[in-house]
Amino acid sequence: MAKKTNVPEIRFDGFTNPWEQRKLGDCFEFLKNNTLSRADLNGENGIARNVHYGDILIKFGDCLDGERSDLPFITDDTVLPKFAGSILREGDVIFADTAEDEAAGKCVELRKLPKEPTISGLHTIPARPRFPFGAGYLGHYLNSDAYHRQLLPLMQGIKVISVSKAALQDTQVRFPSLSEQSTIGATLSGIDNLITLHQRKYDKLCAVKKSMLDKMFPKPGETKPEIRFDGFTDPWEQRKLGSIAASFDYGLNAAATEYDGQNKYLRITDIDDTTHEFLKSDLTTPLADLAMSADYLLEEGDLLFARTGASVGKTYLYRQYDGTVYFAGFLIRARIGESADPEFVYQATLTDAYKKYVAITSQRSGQPGVNAQEYADYQLMLPSRTEQQQIGMTLRSLDNFITLHQRKLNLLRNTKKSLLDKMFV
Repeated sequence: MAKKTNVPEIRFDGFTNPWEQRKLGDCFEFLKNNTLSRADLNGENGIARNVHYGDILIKFGDCLDGERSDLPFITDDTVLPKFAGSILREGDVIFADTAEDEAAGKCVELRKLPKEPTISGLHTIPARPRFPFGAGYLGHYLNSDAYHRQLLPLMQGIKVISVSKAALQDTQVRFPSLSEQSTIGATLSGIDNLITLHQRKYDKLCAVKKSMLDKMFPKPGETKPEIRFDGFTDPWEQRKLGSIAASFDYGLNAAATEYDGQNKYLRITDIDDTTHEFLKSDLTTPLADLAMSADYLLEEGDLLFARTGASVGKTYLYRQYDGTVYFAGFLIRARIGESADPEFVYQATLTDAYKKYVAITSQRSGQPGVNAQEYADYQLMLPSRTEQQQIGMTLRSLDNFITLHQRKLNLLRNTKKSLLDKMFV
């Protein structure tokens, strides 16, 4: 039996009719757009608002569902009369016809606009439906792979990619009944709202973490931090990293092979750039005689540093729950001694003072790099070990909250992606 192509893989209960298919040019009329550049706009006062293609590519999601006070004003009072017939309204869609990659053709559905008249601007293609669509349906559908893959062979350019209005007109738009459209739109918009909520929480936690790093470690030239826990008053002591590390070692020079189920291989690319956690989505095992490689096994308290390339300075603190881990050659291990708390030292590598040291020290004639001796020479401020432990534990707890929200964000984004793949034809 031939597979049906006019119904999606998954649908809501009660909807069984096949979807309709029509040319986009039959479903929309195109509006005029202005060609004002950013230099022609003013962010404070004016007679109308302007939607730039960069707003669509960067600021907006699938739907503009709320007033955007950050949309710039048009100050030229001769513009509005020229575009009186193209003032945007709820339900309109705008395509970005230009991008530096295959994001060309990204679309936003307008659900709520600023109180001022709003006009579509440079490198945009505004369009108005000729008949009603369910709220939120078009924004999600026109950005889905189901629709966007039609645009890929129509894109032109090399450094700058563009899609023409004529090309859009000939693409096919598929849609179910109005009530099913509304159900799809409401569901996906609900997920968008959850993503936005968790993104705000994540951003707020990251801001709190940055503030704590700024205030819980002394400023350059000072011996006490701005804030500290009750009971601690002694000045901090400046020490070289090399004086608190039992050793500095370079990693294993071996290729990666298929994961054997037990022995993990940690390379620079396996350390998450944001959380500094061990990414386990693509585990490998070192292609080496592991019986002879015990010196490269990580232990509790081992702190790794990336020594070269764009990731130079990135750090990772080994934790027992990561299992049996060998570290690779472009990493340097500092085995923190008993005089310092490994978590505290790791958190110190997230401060601006450490980042500045790496930025200066890593300068090379070729790609940036910091060797073991240079890491050992890094000077950090240390309080008593008890205070170190309390600071490290507090910042680690905050990291756990940040990681939790990042995972929720990733889960929601993956859920939405899966739905976009399966809810559209």
